[in-house]
Amino acid sequence: MLAETGLDAAGLEFELTESMLMEDTPDIMRTLDGLRLLGVRLAIDDFGTGHSSLALLKRFPIDKLKIDRTFVRDIASDPDDRAITAAIVDIARAMSITSIAEGVESEAQLDFLRRRGCDEMQGYLASPPLAAAEAAAWLAAHRDQPASSPVTEPRSA
Repeated sequence: MLAETGLDAAGLEFELTESMLMEDTPDIMRTLDGLRLLGVRLAIDDFGTGHSSLALLKRFPIDKLKIDRTFVRDIASDPDDRAITAAIVDIARAMSITSIAEGVESEAQLDFLRRRGCDEMQGYLASPPLAAAEAAAWLAAHRDQPASSPVTEPRSA
């Protein structure tokens, strides 16, 4: 597919669920290693909501760890969610994995994530869901910016 489209492999990212990785078959490992050799980026989506295993982070060639919105939603008021989110960010940083917070909707959430050192964020605070034509226009207007909103340097809309 990369050869057909001419897309740079670094521009392609696969989001994998924890449950898929829990199967940990030789075929999955070979496929993921092959994708990484091509330069394709790999992310674990909704980290912390399934049968989370820290061994997954060690065993698989992961580039990004997406913190599920269930932990982000109440980080401004719930000490447990703050602790879990902070721990995920710290683990990701220690393993040189990019951390992404999903479902960021408020400045209070963004402030906490910035203070903890989370790398990127996604959510209504950056942009609501867009129809295809609106998304194309938004992408054209923001061509020089990363796909996910950086937490460390806020973007203007």
